[in-house]
Amino acid sequence: MSTPSSESSPEDVNNRSFWMPGNYQRTVRRTEDAFQACSDIVACFQERARLERQYAQQLAEWSSKWKPVVDSSPLYGSLMKAWQCFLSSAERLAALHASVCRSLVSEDGDRVRTWQKDSFHKKLFGGFKETQDIETGFTRAQKPWAKRLKKLDKARRAYHKVSRKEQAAREREAHAQGNPDVAIDKQKKIQEERQLVQQEADKVRSRYEKVLEEVNRYAPRYMEEMESIFDQSQDEERKRIVFLKQAFLSIHKHLDITSNESVRAVYSQLHDTLMAIDEQEDLRWWRNTHGPGMPTDWPHFQEWTPEKKEKKGKKEVEKKEPIEKSSGVMIGGVRVRALYDYVGQETDELSFKAGEEFLKVEDEDDQGWCRGMKDGGWEGLYPANYVEVV
Repeated sequence: MSTPSSESSPEDVNNRSFWMPGNYQRTVRRTEDAFQACSDIVACFQERARLERQYAQQLAEWSSKWKPVVDSSPLYGSLMKAWQCFLSSAERLAALHASVCRSLVSEDGDRVRTWQKDSFHKKLFGGFKETQDIETGFTRAQKPWAKRLKKLDKARRAYHKVSRKEQAAREREAHAQGNPDVAIDKQKKIQEERQLVQQEADKVRSRYEKVLEEVNRYAPRYMEEMESIFDQSQDEERKRIVFLKQAFLSIHKHLDITSNESVRAVYSQLHDTLMAIDEQEDLRWWRNTHGPGMPTDWPHFQEWTPEKKEKKGKKEVEKKEPIEKSSGVMIGGVRVRALYDYVGQETDELSFKAGEEFLKVEDEDDQGWCRGMKDGGWEGLYPANYVEVV
């Protein structure tokens, strides 16, 4: 908001004063300015809502693009889970930003538009009723004052004119008195003219002072009426300021995701997942899955027999009907949970993911293999040290 220049003359400052005729228009225009501000606020945050929606879409697209890459990457164990958590966090943040978009449009935008419609009543031929009411009040209060000011200005100009005339007559008289070339009759005539002008100036000054006194007597009434209308305008403006403050606070609440519990939960979970990266556990998994910890059939002496026998500890994979469950232990077996992922290397081996539960139907043999059955009925062999009893 600009301030008057320190070099402005008192006359310029007075001409800009609220009390001067017509200068109330700045106050009257606040109604239309506030209406336009509401429209601009809605448009501004609708654009912000579009940005939130675009960001949500970009997060979701980014997560979808990289998910198959991450799932098939050479990383494993807790490192794999940490990378995957970045993608799942992005999906949750995308949903959050989409909800911010909806709040800005359907809640904040609609709220401002509804208030704007209820607070500003358009006239048939343009403008607003509130503007007309305030302007009419100011016009009525200022009309008598404007007439008096006009009369005062006329009296002032008349007095200044006759004062200039009197000054000129005095100068002529002074010049004639000191000049021996001017005749006595001429000097008397100049003196008489100066006296007539002085008398006229006294009369005009008296009228000027009388009009000024009348204006000063009316000033308190004028100020009271103008301030009454101004206070009405201030009350309307106060309501607008209070509403827009609440509207801005609501927008802030929706945009300030730092205080959103969902966001905190997303980043808290992500942080916990990153902190859970365990090099010892990952290396142990790799050792048992792809290294020396893998079960193997070491060479040993095998007696010849005329009958062809299956590799010790392995049996043909059969698909059987699911066995009835009962409190974690199934008839004919024990419920176990996989500690690591395992992909069967042969057709008679059982594949599973870490955390998956199934049934152990045969105990561990001397080569470290057990037979298990999944809930779907699929059976197969698996390394005994890859599971734990539930």
